[in-house]
Amino acid sequence: MRIRGWLSVLAAGCLLLAGVPVAGASPPDDVRSRLDAVPGLTVLGERPTEPGFRLFDLTYAQPTDHRDPAAGGFQQRLTLLHRDLARPTVLYTTGYNLPAKASRTEPTRLLDGNQVAMEHRFFTPSRPGRPDWTDLNIWQAATDEHRVIEALRAVYADRWVTTGASKGGMTAVYHRRFYPRDVDATVAYVAPNDIVNERDRYDEFLANVGDESCRAALTAVQRDALTRRTELRDRFAAHAAAEGLTFDRIIGDVDRALEAVVVDAPFAFWQYRGQQDCARIPAPGASLDDLWTFFDETVEFSSYADQGLDPYVPYYYQAGTQLGWPDVSDEPLADLLHHRAIGEPRNFVPREIDMQFRPGAMADVAAWVASQGSELMFVNGSADPWSAEPFRLGPGSRDSYDYLVPDGNHGSQIEDLPGAERTEAEATLRRWAGVDQAPARLTTPLDRDDLPRTPPRLP
Repeated sequence: MRIRGWLSVLAAGCLLLAGVPVAGASPPDDVRSRLDAVPGLTVLGERPTEPGFRLFDLTYAQPTDHRDPAAGGFQQRLTLLHRDLARPTVLYTTGYNLPAKASRTEPTRLLDGNQVAMEHRFFTPSRPGRPDWTDLNIWQAATDEHRVIEALRAVYADRWVTTGASKGGMTAVYHRRFYPRDVDATVAYVAPNDIVNERDRYDEFLANVGDESCRAALTAVQRDALTRRTELRDRFAAHAAAEGLTFDRIIGDVDRALEAVVVDAPFAFWQYRGQQDCARIPAPGASLDDLWTFFDETVEFSSYADQGLDPYVPYYYQAGTQLGWPDVSDEPLADLLHHRAIGEPRNFVPREIDMQFRPGAMADVAAWVASQGSELMFVNGSADPWSAEPFRLGPGSRDSYDYLVPDGNHGSQIEDLPGAERTEAEATLRRWAGVDQAPARLTTPLDRDDLPRTPPRLP
């Protein structure tokens, strides 16, 4: 589960509005004055954006430890994409850093609503000056969201929906587990739930996804790369020197980083590429350039340099303490590996940060979803490895839905569902948000055509 920052935004263009316009945006001074009046909220400024929207950069003062607010705090970054005070509001939990470019998530588009995007605690700069890493856990993060929602209800009194993709979707569900009545509904995209870390279903999934020849080609290209370790490692080292990349602070050295890239390739291939790219897998004996290009496009070599890992240390810490991680077998490569179990989170967190895995958190969330969860929607892709261990509805789940996009990868959305399911899911979301009919379709450069991309095996 990792995060590569590929955020796709449609090319700039004219605002296209089909049908009757929604109510006009509130008078400028009204929105700004309301935001300025919220205790703990700081309006850093307003950026230019598309007609009909206003884009604010905000911070909100959070305690580092919600059980001991006097012990210090930090400023949590937010962006607000304002549409209208009378519209529903979507809280977008990124799960990671706040994207540099503002864009509307799918629920925001479907509801033509306001959107608050929220950076996860401990992702820079939403981090205390001297962090106590034990304060990075799902309850503390859920309480961050709870406080933001409570504060902004003074501005946006209509219905609220939370959403997120991958780790952002996980984060939205964790918030609902601890504060189930904070919002009216949650839409979680491609969000896994690793209930028992020692019992993974990922190997079974990877042994069956796609066709047999494609899976065999992936194993063959991994073995070819490891057989040619020296020349590929030298290429990696030269690339790192040219780009100013280092390895000593986190993963250790270039050989370990190379092995991590190669071991990750099948998971990453199915996470973001798929059957349509099988013909692009280099055959054994391919040129070094072809090998390099394939692994860089599939995994990205820089993901395992210090500079690629450092932004995601908070995720790896969470994976190694509460969330769990995909334990994918490396047996087909065992005779060629120098660093077994290279994919464990401990390898991606600086040694000075102590980590102890505490089982039980994910099982607790799973039990809540199955026995008490309500107004939940899960959207997964059938070809996405993360769908091997999804959140599962149960006999106590109320007004909740689970959708699977056929052949969908880690960018699956409601719009990718078959027609009848898409219509049903969109109608359910509007019902939850109190929107009587589908808003006039609005196309704007704020709408992205897929979800943010993360490094391989990072949700």
